[in-house]
Amino acid sequence: MHDIDPNLPVTDFESLSYAVQSVAGAQPRFRTLLLGLFGLIALVLSAVGIFGVISYSVSRRTHELGIRMALGATPAAILKMVLREGGRLAVAGVAVGLVAALILTRFLRTMLFEIKPMDPLTFAAVAILLALVAPAAGYIPARRAMRVDPMVALRYE
Repeated sequence: MHDIDPNLPVTDFESLSYAVQSVAGAQPRFRTLLLGLFGLIALVLSAVGIFGVISYSVSRRTHELGIRMALGATPAAILKMVLREGGRLAVAGVAVGLVAALILTRFLRTMLFEIKPMDPLTFAAVAILLALVAPAAGYIPARRAMRVDPMVALRYE
């Protein structure tokens, strides 16, 4: 550069191999970032969906829970029943989701950059996270159901 123009300032040095590598890897890295972002959004939507389904299920059973309490069920038994049923739903959903994810990962293989599509750590982390969301999602509606006055629930419909 100095032989061509001695007054030209040169401030950014990098090797040709580094420049080619950074340009060639930009698009796959962007796709991986985009897929990771979509995966995170899907995880949040799944957690909100689990919460919504369990909450709706418990709110629809207010009458039944009131009758159970009128017949002598303790609030702890109601809480346990709601959490158990929510847990069953979550385990079934996680099992179906894992099978579907294992089947569909082969379609993502071409879009991933330096990441294995069947990463057991990622699968386990997502399954555990969603399995932990179910009891938390069921706890809030179950607490509401425990506070239902049996007389109000019997007059509900």
